[in-house]
Amino acid sequence: MRHYLASSRLEPDLVVARVATRQHGIVSIRQLYAAGLTKDAVKRRVSAERLHRVYRGVYAVGHIAISNEGRWMAAVLASEPRAVLSHRSAAELWGMLEARPGPLHVTIRSAAGRRPGRDIRLHRSPSLPEAATTLHNGITVTTSARTIRDLHRTASVDDVRRAVHEAQFRRLGVDGAADRHGEPTRSRLERRFLHLCRRHRIPQPEVNSRIGPYEVDFVWRDRRLVVETDGWKAHGTRSSFEADRAKDVELRLLGFEVSRFTYRQVTDTPEAVAAKLRALLSRPVSVTG
Repeated sequence: MRHYLASSRLEPDLVVARVATRQHGIVSIRQLYAAGLTKDAVKRRVSAERLHRVYRGVYAVGHIAISNEGRWMAAVLASEPRAVLSHRSAAELWGMLEARPGPLHVTIRSAAGRRPGRDIRLHRSPSLPEAATTLHNGITVTTSARTIRDLHRTASVDDVRRAVHEAQFRRLGVDGAADRHGEPTRSRLERRFLHLCRRHRIPQPEVNSRIGPYEVDFVWRDRRLVVETDGWKAHGTRSSFEADRAKDVELRLLGFEVSRFTYRQVTDTPEAVAAKLRALLSRPVSVTG
């Protein structure tokens, strides 16, 4: 009888241990209750340092040396229900970007709710489709393709490029979410311009980056040069013409030279465009305060 009672008392802890093993050492309060522990039993295990609070309702089992996977799992469990790891954190889980200290990104399908922890950055997407999420390494996460699309909206150009290249190397199936070179371009003309730069060994610019209040197609910041590529559909109206010229004036006031190339110039006379770019990039640059 004594042996039977001892085994019964241990049973919830065995269940918890098995769950924690599958979840990188992390369990939620719901899982603890489902294993048979009471609220008081949880408190006793916290006092005995057998459970360590990570977030409200989320615990590390046995120790506080939490791996990156444990941090990601804890952030998802703390943000439930229907939470998924996303954005930079998802890219790190997929191996697209190197893990680093910083906020943990989680997407939830609810339009309401409070942030569960200071280091958790919540993204709200009530319409996030199930097809855009999956289970990877035991953690609910956005698919590799959705992760790239999220990075396009929130990460630097360099991080997007690195993530796409690594995802393609790992064959994660992201070709539909980015152009084949990994630049977050928005049009065929922009892709042709980047191809022109590579072909003629022009230093690669930042793509679709911001300068003050303006987003520009391409910029070489160290050379204070902006290039805008003008397709007829987007720039062929009087209002677009006026807005473009006003933008050019403001960018020059911020200390940037602005040069514009049309679709025909990029496609029909790429050598001339490359020659002009070389001249612009080699000109003396005065640094303004």
